[in-house]
Amino acid sequence: MRQDAHVAESTVRVTVVVGVDGSGRTRRLAQLASAVSGAGGAVVRVDPAVVDDGQLASLLDGAKSAGTLVVVDDAHRMGAAQLRQLAGAARTGVAMVIARRPTIDGAELADLDEAVAALGTVEVLHPLDAEGMTALVAEVTGARPAPEAVTTLLAASAGLPLVAAALAPNPAQPSAALVARVQRRLAALDPGTAGLAQVLALELELADAVLAGATELDLSRLAGAMRTLRDEGYLVPDGEQMIPAVAQVVMADLPPAQRRRIHDAVAQALLATGAAAPVAATQLRAARAWTPTAAQVYRAAGDQLRFTDPAAAVSWYDDAANAGAEPSTLAAGRAEAAALLGLPVDVDAAGVSPADAARLALVHGAVASHQGRASRSAAALVAAPPPGPLLAVPALVATGRLDQAREAAAGAGPLALSRLAEAGLAMVDPARAVPLLIEAAEQMERVPAELVLPDTPHALGALLAVAAGDAATAEHLLQRASAARIGGPVAVERHRLLLAWVRMRAGRFDTAVAELRRLADAGLDGRDRLLYAALAAGVARRSGDIAKLREAWAGVEQALARAVVDLSIVELIEELAVAAARIRRHQRAAPTVDALDEIVRGLGSPAAWTVAVSWIRLQVAVALEDTAAAAVAAAEIASVTTVDGRAGAQRAAAPLWAQALAGEVDVDAVTAACDSLAAAELPWEASRLAGQAAIRTTDPSAARRLLERARDLSSAEVVTGDGRSETVSGGLSEREIEVARLVLDGATYREIGGRLFISPKTVEHHVARIRTKLGANSRAEFVAAIRAVLGDAL
Repeated sequence: MRQDAHVAESTVRVTVVVGVDGSGRTRRLAQLASAVSGAGGAVVRVDPAVVDDGQLASLLDGAKSAGTLVVVDDAHRMGAAQLRQLAGAARTGVAMVIARRPTIDGAELADLDEAVAALGTVEVLHPLDAEGMTALVAEVTGARPAPEAVTTLLAASAGLPLVAAALAPNPAQPSAALVARVQRRLAALDPGTAGLAQVLALELELADAVLAGATELDLSRLAGAMRTLRDEGYLVPDGEQMIPAVAQVVMADLPPAQRRRIHDAVAQALLATGAAAPVAATQLRAARAWTPTAAQVYRAAGDQLRFTDPAAAVSWYDDAANAGAEPSTLAAGRAEAAALLGLPVDVDAAGVSPADAARLALVHGAVASHQGRASRSAAALVAAPPPGPLLAVPALVATGRLDQAREAAAGAGPLALSRLAEAGLAMVDPARAVPLLIEAAEQMERVPAELVLPDTPHALGALLAVAAGDAATAEHLLQRASAARIGGPVAVERHRLLLAWVRMRAGRFDTAVAELRRLADAGLDGRDRLLYAALAAGVARRSGDIAKLREAWAGVEQALARAVVDLSIVELIEELAVAAARIRRHQRAAPTVDALDEIVRGLGSPAAWTVAVSWIRLQVAVALEDTAAAAVAAAEIASVTTVDGRAGAQRAAAPLWAQALAGEVDVDAVTAACDSLAAAELPWEASRLAGQAAIRTTDPSAARRLLERARDLSSAEVVTGDGRSETVSGGLSEREIEVARLVLDGATYREIGGRLFISPKTVEHHVARIRTKLGANSRAEFVAAIRAVLGDAL
């Protein structure tokens, strides 16, 4: 009795230790037994592997009479009869400590657990924390580990002591003892559970249905196998993923052929269960699976993402090719994704199916449009199956083929594309086309087209809205397109550039300068190169920076050399043509303007486009100070009688501009024309008309009035040579007025720089800007214009 009392005082009388294999159950039992024996108590250990029923009965009888503590390790391994003996002994007062796995898989073990726990405690062994891991490593290696090493070991072992101890000497290389233990345990498992372990060793997050399909286990057997692996110490606590170090050992023990078989089984299960292709592909990529079935999953992921995430789709198609997919089965999808990214596209892939050939034909037409080749795009799309003809309509009209466009517009296709084709037919009148393009844009936002667009209705709508003098609508369309990412990444870039263009034409330069800087080294191609060149030329021309304009000419010349033109880029061509004239390269742009003339005539010379092309000729003549050419262009514009909006403002201004070049200035008429141009979103042109009329009138008061109007019409911001914005008061900034006064005084650039504490080069830039603002090309015009501007202040 005395010994019984001593046992009760030195340890919990009856204790259940619960933990997975490797969690330290045996170690904990040893600690409890040592506490008893160290206090003078007697301890007897029961080994389930060797004890038989008779021996166990005798041992329990002796323990009861002697007050001995009975220690039972791995109670879950004992037979039913022995478990009943232990439970009966516990209920009669035998002091007992047992250890078991978490899973209670039989009535006898449950009864024993209940009997033991009723008189003692249940102790659950948890994974090691950082403090526990530090102590374990110090014990194993004899040295206290660094915090980073502890973190690494916790991640690799999931805190399981047995695994952590095996990794402690070298976390990157599991010990031979751990490898041997995992191999032995795996060999002892039934085939279904062993197969599940091998699949889990891929370290993928797979749904139960996929795991069941890959291992050929039904869901109930799958649950049992998962419990077994958890009890074996293979899985992370409270999860169904394998402990990383254990997974490494399992995978290392598999021959390559078996690994491929497992990868293929998982791929087939993913396909069979209808798992989302990108999710399935991500799992297989993580497992580095390169089997034929994995190739199917990768291709399916690419097909699913090619329009919503084309960059990811291209990557999946590459993985499919690396896994052995037939190139012809990937060609169409990869071409669609690549086109949306602005990457090179192969549209002549051999061996493709008829359906994929149709898809490639649509890509061909779209890519030709992206390259700025509207005529080639139209031809490819008309020849393509539906909805190719519908997509071709805007390009057909823009290249002067109205009859073909009407025929193509009768084709079949989604509602958004039908609306786009309807708007394309209306392009002969920009103001009439814009509302239809807005409708097409709205429909496409609601139901995005699953194809590569030659151009978005938003971009076309913006270009035509500008041509109609409606910059607000153009901005609204482009901002909506960017928000919805209509047309993919290649269109996003186009929409950004177009927004900068729209704002520059309306007299706001900050967006244009930012885009020019952002894309300075982008290596743009096709229509975006043309747009960039026009933007660069426009900013340089409006800043009066001839050096920058000459620098921009390289891009302009490249754009013009492609000899492609259509109505949608009329205003871009205007900017390029005038830039060419400003540096006396106007003959280089003449063929492009002639091509526009031919397109307009092919459409029956619609009023708005006739005015637009003749306006280009007028602006070139003004830049060249070619009075005769200006008169001819003005007469062409004046001959168009049925125009309003922007074209109407241009028609009113054209003859006045030609007359001003000839020295004839009607101040009231010029002022009214300038107001109309400004209202039509042409503030730069309005300011130039007023300024040039001012320097050519012989009436000083009229000159001052016109220059005041020019200053009023000038943008609130002028882009300086280094890209900064500078607030101006009227036509010239305060600094420019200072420079102008010193120029009139006869000072050299170096002398002016010395007085104003700026470099001679900066002075030169200021003078160039003054010349441009005042529309002065010769020295005499320059001096006269400055005198007129400064007036009595001189």
